[in-house]
Amino acid sequence: MKSQYGGKTVYGANIGILMLETRFPRIPGDMGNALTWPFPVQYRVVRGATPDLVVRTDARPLLQTFIDAAKDLVASGCDGITTNCGFLSILQHQLAEEIDVPLATSSLMQVPMVQSTLPPDKRVGILTISKETLTIDHLKAANVPLDAPIVGTESGKVFSRDILGDAPEIDFAACLEDMREAARELVARHKDIGAIVLECTNMVPYAADIRRLTGLPVYSIYNYVLWFQQSLAPARFPVELDDPRWG
Repeated sequence: MKSQYGGKTVYGANIGILMLETRFPRIPGDMGNALTWPFPVQYRVVRGATPDLVVRTDARPLLQTFIDAAKDLVASGCDGITTNCGFLSILQHQLAEEIDVPLATSSLMQVPMVQSTLPPDKRVGILTISKETLTIDHLKAANVPLDAPIVGTESGKVFSRDILGDAPEIDFAACLEDMREAARELVARHKDIGAIVLECTNMVPYAADIRRLTGLPVYSIYNYVLWFQQSLAPARFPVELDDPRWG
């Protein structure tokens, strides 16, 4: 066996996820359910970072706590860091200055890339858990156009209320209806939408239903992290160099 270089504590789990401190249930598809991922991940809970504080108030006073948790993940072997809240785009630049690995705080960071795939007369629409508190600062930090079409789920009955309220029990069927209603509103109000980005990481389980309902491509933190992870652990494809098919 060839010699191997060390330096990490944990191997084979390249992605580190910074988690808000919550108690609500997380179904498969949710970023906080480890069964969601087709590869191992590492988690750190950022104590004091509740959904209500991060989404409805301001995450920036907790910057150092996020930095400490991110550095702990890097020290335990992570080669890339992400988070479980799209509103943490507001910390992207400050966090990136403090850690030595790639950082992808928010699904919103996909918007410019998705826009580049669309015809010139189409725009990216955004579904968020709280349109009211998704500020210019959040959008600028993720390089999202300030005139991007955005619809929130606040008018629904369950999703925003129970996620942000950190409810110990959640009716996920009702959450699906909230997501469908928000998606209908988004495409009805903005006829030029060519794709949808889900800001909230808890929206991932409903992406397929939104795609089916709207007929539009749907991007989430799930596909973003899959892309991110592939850069850290690229697939290996064995090739016989003397194979005549390549000659």
